[in-house]
Amino acid sequence: MEEVLGRVLVVDDDEVIRQLIAVNLSLEGFQVETATDGQDCLDRVAAVQPDVITLDVMMPRLDGWMTATKLRADESTSHIKIMMITARAQEDDKKRGLGIGVDAYLTKPFDPAELIDVVRELTRAARATSDS
Repeated sequence: MEEVLGRVLVVDDDEVIRQLIAVNLSLEGFQVETATDGQDCLDRVAAVQPDVITLDVMMPRLDGWMTATKLRADESTSHIKIMMITARAQEDDKKRGLGIGVDAYLTKPFDPAELIDVVRELTRAARATSDS
């Protein structure tokens, strides 16, 4: 059985983007679960136990900023690596993300190879932290 590179929870309200990210990561050997928005992410995160969460910023019910803030505030999820994937690439958005504690930022449209590289790095970092 081949080793799973890591577990990723892909959160995006756009089904096409969600599937695009999920397929790219699955093909690389990641175990992927998906959520349709921030609230769905928070409802499922304990069951999924992801190493990395990819979060869209603009979503209904609970946006990526609020979701990231809640994940960071909860002791059981504060260690999970968070990658924002968004069309909003202004410097203010990046600063806001850093302030919340977001680990990486990828702007849409993104290069799937870059997505995979960043998720791989974050997974490595997540696993290194959990091993120590």
